[in-house]
Formats: sequence, structure tokens, C-alpha cells
Amino acid sequence: SPKAATAPRIPSTRLALHHFDVNYSLHLKDLWPSVRIGLLCEQKYGALINNFSSADHVTQELELLNATDFVSEAPQKEKVAAVEEAERGKSRSQEGSVEGRTVMQAEMMTQAEMSPPLCASIRSNIKCYTFPRGDITRFRPARPDTLGLFDYYLLDAASLLPVLALNVQPDDCVLDLCAAPGGKTLALLQTGVCGHLAANDVSVSRTKRLCQVLRSYVPKEIRETVSVTSYDGRDWQQVEGGTFHKVLVDVPCTTDRHSVMENENNIFHKMRTKERQMLPMLQLQLLVAGILATKPGGEVVYSTCSLSPLQNEYVIERAAEIAETQFNISVQVEDLSPFRTLFQDTFSFFSDCRLGELVLPHLTANFGPTYFCKLRRR
Repeated sequence: SPKAATAPRIPSTRLALHHFDVNYSLHLKDLWPSVRIGLLCEQKYGALINNFSSADHVTQELELLNATDFVSEAPQKEKVAAVEEAERGKSRSQEGSVEGRTVMQAEMMTQAEMSPPLCASIRSNIKCYTFPRGDITRFRPARPDTLGLFDYYLLDAASLLPVLALNVQPDDCVLDLCAAPGGKTLALLQTGVCGHLAANDVSVSRTKRLCQVLRSYVPKEIRETVSVTSYDGRDWQQVEGGTFHKVLVDVPCTTDRHSVMENENNIFHKMRTKERQMLPMLQLQLLVAGILATKPGGEVVYSTCSLSPLQNEYVIERAAEIAETQFNISVQVEDLSPFRTLFQDTFSFFSDCRLGELVLPHLTANFGPTYFCKLRRR
């Protein structure tokens, strides 16, 4: 009968979960069951404070609720840990030989040399309040101040890590290549130091959403320093090549959390199979375009909200290869492991990430997934 000929329609969320079960159990092994539960449970948010809003009471209000700014809190904890480590080192070096001490001093020296850029990136005026591990309190919706600018922006707190990794310095020319819906663009503006910010997104409708976010959070005089465009990010080289100090490439991906939770606009829909299969290629083209948009010595941060190594590490490796062979550009992958140490109290990191860092959803800290990796153009 004609009825029997139509196979039952499997919801996209079910297809996504099956796909992840097959692939991520191989990649994450024993960690997958716990990550899977995290993905299927309510996501945790952070409140990115709007420095342009005059609602000063908001930080006190959040602190009374037991929320803390995970960005400023981390270096303080690290300082305490460093002092304790130095104390331990001292007692060890007293036991050890003179040679041992010199080696240890050399090691501490390299650590000292390494830490300034990291701490600088953390002191970036970005403030984001989160509730402690295991606390699932929800934030109230954002409220406008007397000028109509909202006091905070709710987002997955892990999505700020790529912005922190970009480490924007005063007067940097910054490009956000896939900027909509606008959370990361807003965070870049919160640093207060962007010389010029170009926010681009291929989708005109999503770019409208980005403009709406900017209007709700950013005063007109600051908005005017941002150029919002709707180019295909893959063609950026033809528009403006080699002009930026910092480029953020936050690519379209399988949006793992959305894919297992929402049937609407789901990349695992049967009609979107080809589009999904082409994602790594699109991601690669966008990252290469991002590399070409940076000045020599400039930096690119690539990020996704997927757990898939095919969309994460593999894209990084292939882009570095293509930059070298096709464009004679050498890029170096930067070590972001200090981020893992710095923010281990807030996020659950995957310790076996070959390149870059990956935040795993976890019931007690249900942020992510967020993958981010930093490249420097030589």
C-alpha cells in the first residue's frame, strides 16, 4: 500500500544523537556518556556585563546571588597557585643540587616569560558572571538602563574563550568573519580597545540580528566604529587581504547541542545532508580566508561549538598546510593550554585535544561544547 512505502520520519534530533553516539564514542571514549548527558540537559549560561550600560548595580546584584566573574577570578586563583608552587619549589631546590636549582630557575623564567600575554588577555575588561559548579540557578532576563542599553547579554560562557584567546590589544584592527548573531562581536567591543572592528556574516537575515544586538547594547558613537557587512567570508581575501591584526573565525558547524535538542533549523534534517557533509570544506575555506586577512605577525582564532575532530583539529591542520603550499604563508599553532589551567574551575576541558582546546559539556558545568585554536601568521 502507498502508506507502507513512506518510511517513518525520524526526528532530526534522533538522527543527530545517533550520529554522535557512533562518532564521539570513538573520539571521547569513556567520557562520551557523561558528555552525552550534558548535551541533553539544560545548558548553563553566563552574563556578559555590558560596560556601555549605566546599570552599575548589576554586578552587586549578581554577586549577592553568588555568581562570580569567571574572567577576573581566574588570574587571582592562579597567583595563589603560583605562590604555593614557588614555595614547594623552594623546599625542593634546597634539597636538590646547584645544577637542579639553575634548571628550575630557568623553568620558572620561561613560565614568567610566558605568562604576561595570557594575563594581559585576561585583563581585557570583559566581565562575565557565572554561577558556581553544580549551581543551576538561571539568570533573570536582561534589562535596559535609562538610555535603553541592556545591562548584560546571556550566552554560553565558554563562547567567550575564543575572544579572550584573541587577546585584543589597543588599536588593533579586528575582523569577526562569521559574526552573527553577535555575542562574540559584542564581547570584542567590551574590551574597549578595538581600533576598528569589521563584523561580517554571509546571511543578511542573521546580520540584521547582529545589528539589533549592537543597537540594544552599544551607544551610537561606538556602533559607528564597527563596519557590518554581508559578504561570503570565503571571498574576504578579494575584499580586504592582509589588513587585520586579529581575526576571529567562528565557523558554521554541526552546533552539537542545538542538533540534539531542537528539530527546527537542524543541520541533521534529511534535506540538509549534503550541506552537513560539506561543512568541513566550508570551515577550511573560511579559516584560510581568515589567515589571508591577517597581517604578517597577526593572529587568528578559529572556533566551533562542535565536538567533532573533523571540524576542529583536522581543519586547523589542513588550513596550515594550504596556507603554506598554496600561498607560501607560514602559520604557527599557539599553545593555549594555560587557558585550561586558568579556567579549570569554571569549565570542563578535554585533556587529549591534539591542537587547541575543547570545552566539554558536563552536568556540573554545563557549558560548551566550544573548540578554539589560535594561529599566528609568521
